[in-house]
Amino acid sequence: MRLFSSRTSKTAGLPPGTLLYTGDKTEEVKITVFDYDSENFSEKTIESVDECCEYKDNEGITWINVDGIHDVTIVEKLGEIFELHPLILEDIVNVDQRPKYEEFDDNIFIVARMFRYDEKSRKVTYEQVSLILGKDWVLSFQEIPGDVFESIRDRIRTGKGRIRKVGADYLFYTLLDAVVDSYFSVFERIGEHIAELEDQVLEDPNDYLRRQIHILKRELIFLRKSIWPMRDIASSLQRGQNIFLTEATELYIRDLYDHVAQVIDTLETYREMASSMLDTYLSVVSNRMNEIMKVLTIFAAIFIPLTFIAGIYGMNFEHMPELSWKWGYAAVWGVMLTVGLSLVIFFKRKNWL
Repeated sequence: MRLFSSRTSKTAGLPPGTLLYTGDKTEEVKITVFDYDSENFSEKTIESVDECCEYKDNEGITWINVDGIHDVTIVEKLGEIFELHPLILEDIVNVDQRPKYEEFDDNIFIVARMFRYDEKSRKVTYEQVSLILGKDWVLSFQEIPGDVFESIRDRIRTGKGRIRKVGADYLFYTLLDAVVDSYFSVFERIGEHIAELEDQVLEDPNDYLRRQIHILKRELIFLRKSIWPMRDIASSLQRGQNIFLTEATELYIRDLYDHVAQVIDTLETYREMASSMLDTYLSVVSNRMNEIMKVLTIFAAIFIPLTFIAGIYGMNFEHMPELSWKWGYAAVWGVMLTVGLSLVIFFKRKNWL
C-alpha cells in the first residue's frame, strides 16, 4: 500500500499545469466509449484519441473511460477536445492527489480513490480515479485496468434501471456511488481480519502478531485520510448549484452522502478496535509475564528457608553439636521437607499456586 509517497516531489518547482505522471507505468492505454440514449446504445474500444472528437457535441450521453494514464499526451489531447482546464489535467496525472471536488464553468471535476483488498497479503491497495462531468458526457481516468464499474456497464448494455433514461449527471453519480460502495466490501474483509487477529491475541500473542496490528493501524489511518474527504465531496455536491446536476440527481447525492457517513462510522469503529486490540495484546503479554514471575517467586520463596538451613550446616566450624549426631543428616532432611511442604500448603490455600 502506498502510505507516505514521495513521488509528488517529482513535480516540485514545475510551473502549474505541467503534465508529469507520478505513478508507476502500466500496460498500454485503453480507451473505451459508451454512447447511448433511451433507445440506442453503442460500445467500442478506440485506437486513437482523435476519435473522441465526434462525441463532444453529440445528442446522446457519452462515457469515455481511460485505463492507464502514463501517456500524458493522450490526457492532454482529451483535455483539448473537451476544453479541460490545465490544472485538471495536472491533477489527473499526479496520482497522489487528496480526494477533492472542484467546480468549473463548464464541468465538475472529482478525484477519488478506489480500494482493493488483497486476500493473500491481507493488505489494502488503491488507485486514483478522476471523474469529470460535462454537459452530455462523463470522462473517467484510471491508473490500471480493472475497476468497480462493471455493473454500471452491464446496466447500460441491457438498459436496466433508469441509467439510459436520464442525463450524464446520473451516470456521474453512479460512478461515484460505485466507488463509495466498494469501500463496504473492503471494510468487510478488514473486519474479518480484525476478528481473526483478536482471537490470535487471546490465544497466542507474539511479535509477528504485534507487527500485524501495527500494519493494520497504519492502513486504517491511511484509509481515514483517503475517505474523510469523500464526505466533503458529497456535501459539496449536495450544496452546489451546478447547472450540470439536475434536481432528481441531487436526491441520489443525499443517499451518497449517507453511504459515505456509514463508511466513516465503520472506519472509526475499526480504528478503535485496532487500538483496543493493541492494548489487549499488551495486557495479555503482561499477564503472562506476571504468571511466570509469580511461579518463579513461589519457587524462590520455598527454597529460601531451605537454602538458609543448608547454609548453616554447610559451615566448617569444628564444634557444631549436630555434626557428630548419628541422626543429624536425616533430621536436617526432615526439617527441610517439613518447611518446604508447609510453604506449598500455605501457597495452595492462598491460591497463589
